[in-house]
Amino acid sequence: MSWTEVRRDDRIVEWERSDGHATIRLRRGPNAWHVRVDRLYQSAEGRGYEGERFESEPDAREAVDAWKAEYDVEN
Repeated sequence: MSWTEVRRDDRIVEWERSDGHATIRLRRGPNAWHVRVDRLYQSAEGRGYEGERFESEPDAREAVDAWKAEYDVEN
């Protein structure tokens, strides 16, 4: 499946998985970057929520890419 950017503003970028059952969000906070993945209970792999804090944007974006790969599912 693919991920589509569904939101972008000055603080948040969010992607939604093509089945609509998972999102990944990158948020710029006042002192750090935050990344979270959220899966609905309808998700093929079940409900789940995970979040991490990063000191740098490149590290946060690396986590986004890793989670996109990890939480992708077959069509």
